[in-house]
Amino acid sequence: MAKRKRNVNGDPTAAVADAPSKKAKSTSSSTPKYPITIQVIAGSYDRVLHGVTATIDPKNKDKVEFADTFLFNAHASAIRCLALSPPSAPIPKQTQKIILASGSSDERINLYHLSAHAPSKISVPVTPSLNSKAIVENPQNRELGSLLHHSSTITALHFPNRSKLLSSAEDSTIAVTRTRDWSLLSTIKAPIPKPVGRPSGDTAPLGGAPSGVNDFAVHPSMKLMISVGKGEKCMRLWNLVTGKKAGVLNFERGILGEVGEGKHSSGEGRKVAWGATDVGEEFCVGFERGILVFGMDSKPKCKVVPEPRTKIHGLCYVQLGDEGDIQLLAVSTEDGRILFYSTRPADLVTSATAQGKEAPLASAKMFAQLGGKEAGLSGRIKDFSILSNGEGLTRDFIVATGGSDGALRIWKLAAAEVASHKGKAKQVGELLGTYETNNRVTCLKSFVMLPKMEGAEDDEIDDFEGFEDGEEESSSDSD
Repeated sequence: MAKRKRNVNGDPTAAVADAPSKKAKSTSSSTPKYPITIQVIAGSYDRVLHGVTATIDPKNKDKVEFADTFLFNAHASAIRCLALSPPSAPIPKQTQKIILASGSSDERINLYHLSAHAPSKISVPVTPSLNSKAIVENPQNRELGSLLHHSSTITALHFPNRSKLLSSAEDSTIAVTRTRDWSLLSTIKAPIPKPVGRPSGDTAPLGGAPSGVNDFAVHPSMKLMISVGKGEKCMRLWNLVTGKKAGVLNFERGILGEVGEGKHSSGEGRKVAWGATDVGEEFCVGFERGILVFGMDSKPKCKVVPEPRTKIHGLCYVQLGDEGDIQLLAVSTEDGRILFYSTRPADLVTSATAQGKEAPLASAKMFAQLGGKEAGLSGRIKDFSILSNGEGLTRDFIVATGGSDGALRIWKLAAAEVASHKGKAKQVGELLGTYETNNRVTCLKSFVMLPKMEGAEDDEIDDFEGFEDGEEESSSDSD
């Protein structure tokens, strides 16, 4: 048995730059770097896990060159969620790797190793009648195994760092797994709601009640976590140090009405995320057609309701600048748009108060819109990923989107376009390319690939020795 090598956690922002909540020191040039290669991974209703590389080169008039990296049936049923780990620590003459986790309604979490480096060679099949698409073969993209820590559909996955994987499921549990040996460290059990005076709907078996964790979000300090579940009109706060419940925030009927959750709606939160503004940290809870933003005192700050009213599929915070917590809330919708909202107190919009009624909750101001009918896109955006290229307000954002039409779209967006707002929200972004997967995309992740290493050993994957037996370690190990 090979001796285990311990790895220092990599920098999460080097792999995925969705919404870092802490400022990172700039170690590179402030201007965007091109050409750039992006690895996009998409899961689908059709059980297919599809990996595609997208190379953007200004010399090619910013057109995207797509190439297939992997394509196979990963699960026995629809893929529900994906997660990417930070890259492994750089070691001389060894390539860096990223762990991919996929969750499905077949109760399994599949694990894969992906190369973090851009391919050195792209080939096109000799017989174009079979497949005319470019192909990238990398022996480091391989399967590691599966986890069976849950007994129901996997709903969310997250790597807070290189050493831990958090997963939630419809069995009302959140599992904490150690990536060194993939052992289950602890299981956080969420209460199952009682079916009092409400129909079970289509999210529960006959005679049962909806239950399970819809989504969770880990605070950047990795000491707190918030979660929302099925059949619950509340949000739960967890202490990750003790693994116990720290509090419950119930959603009042009036607040739910502000975001379109009426008498006959479920009132359950579907998405959660942590963010920050110039006045401090905050978190948001996404519902079917609206979003509520709360301060750290658990009091509602503002609401986000897309106009015209439409269903919300995904949300995340995007950091614009390095100095100060300049973040916008990005929201994907049913009608093919990604909307950028500012939740800063100075940008909130207040409505007139009707006589004899309480003042309505302030609304976040929409700064910009990407996609939509103005860009010739009307299909839903099921998931999206925003990557940063450069530093400060001179950076570019590369946006990857996927929807039920089976198309993966790559957009280019300058940070300066959405950093300022005057008057009406503006249409931003440029569509660089579209790739047809022929599968109904349900979830999507992406990361910026590192440059190819010269003289690297491509055949060894020493930082993971598989699922070992005979080595007992305490489950209370901490980083």
